Amino acid sequence: MTYRDSIRPWAIYQYLPDGENKCVTRLRNRSEADAYVSIFRQGGGNYAVVYDHQPQPKPVIQG
Repeated sequence: MTYRDSIRPWAIYQYLPDGENKCVTRLRNRSEADAYVSIFRQGGGNYAVVYDHQPQPKPVIQG
């Protein structure tokens, strides 16, 4: 996960007819994501807002 993705944990996914999922955009907060989804849904399609934050692994210290 890039730094840009890590500061934008809310993602909007579009469910495609072939069973695939496509990340449309990533946003910093839930309220923005909900507003975008309401606009996207007016044009048709199936969208979902998800919290897609994956914590960075901690470095292993051997000693």
